[in-house]
Amino acid sequence: MPFVNVKLVEGVFSTEEKHAMAKALSDVMVRFEGSEAFREVVWVLIEELHPDGWHIGGRPFEGPKSLMETLGKSKATYEAIDGKPTTRQEWADALPVRS
Repeated sequence: MPFVNVKLVEGVFSTEEKHAMAKALSDVMVRFEGSEAFREVVWVLIEELHPDGWHIGGRPFEGPKSLMETLGKSKATYEAIDGKPTTRQEWADALPVRS
């Protein structure tokens, strides 16, 4: 039986949106399984977690503000990378850990 576990920040999606999400995820699993017969055995568990438990980039999650801050830091990180690293060592060389 396929089991899909989704973890979301509490209160972001309405009950209707969560039901629609579960249906869409079930549809995807049925498509990949290859038979409509699988629909009745697809389990979807949507867990909502309190915002205090979420962190992005080591910082507490603060909703849309966090997204903008993270995107800004991602852009700055991207621009600081020297070259086009493709291996772990090249990444370490291109952007070493700060102490």
